[in-house]
Amino acid sequence: MQKILAGDVGGTKTVLAIFSQDSGELIEHRKQTFPSGQHTEFVDLVQEFLQGEEGVSSAVFGIAGPINDQKCITTNLPWMIDASALREQLGIENVYLLNDLESAAYGILQLDAFFELNPNSTSKQGHKAVIAAGTGLGEAILFFDGTQYHAMPTEGGHTEFAPQNALEDSLLVFLRERFNGHVSLERILSGDGFGHLYDFLKSIDFAPANYELELTMQTQDRNAVISEAGMMGQDALCQEVVRLFCRIYGVEAGSFALKTLPAGGIYIAGGIAPKIRSALQNGEFMQGFLDKGRMTHAIENIPVRIVDNAEAPLLGAAHFAFQLIQKM
Repeated sequence: MQKILAGDVGGTKTVLAIFSQDSGELIEHRKQTFPSGQHTEFVDLVQEFLQGEEGVSSAVFGIAGPINDQKCITTNLPWMIDASALREQLGIENVYLLNDLESAAYGILQLDAFFELNPNSTSKQGHKAVIAAGTGLGEAILFFDGTQYHAMPTEGGHTEFAPQNALEDSLLVFLRERFNGHVSLERILSGDGFGHLYDFLKSIDFAPANYELELTMQTQDRNAVISEAGMMGQDALCQEVVRLFCRIYGVEAGSFALKTLPAGGIYIAGGIAPKIRSALQNGEFMQGFLDKGRMTHAIENIPVRIVDNAEAPLLGAAHFAFQLIQKM
C-alpha cells in the first residue's frame, strides 16, 4: 500500500492527512488540524504529525502564498517553505508545493455537489475559475485543453480594489489612509475585511454602534462577531458590513470571470462562503457579479457555484500526489 501525505496550509490553520488509494478512490487514514500560528517553522508541524508514521512515499502541500522554484514565503505566516529542504528533513522522496488555490482547484474537480447562485446559468465544457475568501483572498484558473484541466495559480487577490459607487469611493479613501496608499482586494475580501468594513461604516455614522456588541468584540474574534451579527440581523452596522462584503465579492468574481471567461463555471471557495451562504444567495452577490455594463452579456450565463466542502484543497493535494506517482 502506497501512502502519501497531503496538506492544506493556511494562514489560520493547517490540515494534514495520510491517504492511500484503492481503484482510484482516496482512502483517508489519519487527519489532524493545527493552528498555523503556533509553530515557528512549518517542518516542526509536519514532523509532529508524522511521528511514528512509516511508508510515506510522497507529500504535496497546498500553501497560502506564491510558489517560486518550489519555494514559498507564506503570505500571512512567517514561514519560508522549501520542497528540497523538506525532502531531507522529512525523509520523504517526493515533496511538491502547490499554491493553495491551485490545490483547491484540483480538489473542486473531485466534487459534484455545489450551491448554484446564477439562475440563468448554462453548463458548458470549458475553462473554470476559482475565487476564495478566507484568511486571505485567492484566485486560480482551471485551463481546459480539450481533454483535461490544468490548474494555474494567480495572485489576483492582491490586485487593487476598484470602487463602483460613491459609498465605495469613500471606503477606498478610508482604507488608503489605513494602509498607507495601496488597497488590495484582500483587505476587504478576507476575514479581516469584516472589521475594516465595520470601522469604515462606523466612521461615516452609517448607523449607531451597539455598545454590548462592541464589548463582545473585545473578548472574541472580532470579525466573526461582526459577520455573525450581520447574518442574524442583530445590528444595522453589521448587516451593512455583510451586504457590502457580498456586493464587492460579487463584483470581483464578475471581474475575474471577464478575465478568464470560464464557460465551465466560477467556483466560490474558501472558508467564508459557507458561513455566509444565505447572504450570498440573497441576490446582492449576483447583482455585483453582473454589474459589468455593456459586457454583462459575456458572463450572464456562466455558472456561479458555492463550494461547501472545506476539504477541497486537501483533496486536491492528495489527488495531485497520486498523479505524480503515476507519472514516475
